[in-house]
Amino acid sequence: MTTSASLPADVTETVDPSADGAAADETGTVGEAPADEATPTPEPTPEPTPEEPVEAIEASQEFVEGVGEKSETAGAVLQSLQDAAINVGNLRVSMLDVLLVIGVILLVITLAWIATRLSRGLIRRISKFDSTQKLLAEKLSTIAIWALAFLIGIDLLGIDLTALAFFGGAFGLAIGFGLQKTFGNLISGILLLLDKSIKPGDVISVTDQAGNEAIGQIRKIGIRAISVITRDQTEHLIPNENLMINQVVNWSYSSRDVRVKAPVGVSYGSDLNLVTELLYQAVAETDRILKRPKPRVNVMEFGDSSINFDVRFWIQDPEEGIANIRSDVYMRMWELFKKHDIEIPFPQRDLNLRASEQMDRLIGALADRHSKPD
Repeated sequence: MTTSASLPADVTETVDPSADGAAADETGTVGEAPADEATPTPEPTPEPTPEEPVEAIEASQEFVEGVGEKSETAGAVLQSLQDAAINVGNLRVSMLDVLLVIGVILLVITLAWIATRLSRGLIRRISKFDSTQKLLAEKLSTIAIWALAFLIGIDLLGIDLTALAFFGGAFGLAIGFGLQKTFGNLISGILLLLDKSIKPGDVISVTDQAGNEAIGQIRKIGIRAISVITRDQTEHLIPNENLMINQVVNWSYSSRDVRVKAPVGVSYGSDLNLVTELLYQAVAETDRILKRPKPRVNVMEFGDSSINFDVRFWIQDPEEGIANIRSDVYMRMWELFKKHDIEIPFPQRDLNLRASEQMDRLIGALADRHSKPD
């Protein structure tokens, strides 16, 4: 059973206005938002604060503090050098930074030089390596020592490499453009030593700018070029890259034995057996010529005015010269040919004139001229 209650007729319901406003605020459906909340005022933009300069040498301040703990006077002097600085962009470079860089560079160079000398001495004592392997090991150890010295110097100075990113990019461009040939010659020198195609002591043919070919001996293979000394004591510096891309004649690549040819011609009235015997004798009586392989005398052709021979013999020291040994053989040939009346002919030409009326008149005029008395 349900019951309901009703208010009397003379009693009216009252509503609290503040309660209606609160309800409207809670439901968000009564009334519009205030004008100041619809259009907020913009806040002022803060001004950018200038970036603090980056120390070029981070270890300089630590060095000053460490020395200051030991000696106040020395610390004060170093601090004054640290305060004398200039700003290059966001990089701060002080006088102390410059002095530290110079000192560390001198120290690292000295230590690297000493380490290089010690490594070369140790490598040269290794009996299992030949001369080429020792030279290659010296170059690789030198590169490794100097690279390690560079990294140690960077670590000692505490250089912020991010601050030097611009200089790193410039150095990369320098390698790409200006130092391309230098690094190409460096790699070429290492490759030449690895395959042993050219090594110190080899005898190669060198051609100068005029196209004249000379034979020289390799004295040294450097980082950039090889040094070749010819018989006239002229030293040629040939870039390593040229030896990789150009044809090179190596007279002592697989063997130091070199065959030399000396062509000569005799007259048709000569005794060929006697000539052959004299040519063998001339070769046998000349120094520097090897007994094995045996020399060889060949008849090459019957020429226009002579019978042409080719004397072939072997030497084992091409660095001592090839033209001079050929000259010695020719001198001995000349002596033996003169002694046995062997003639070396020279080209002769016969001039035949056909008879004609004009030629007869010319001959008659010349005869009349010479027959007239003076």
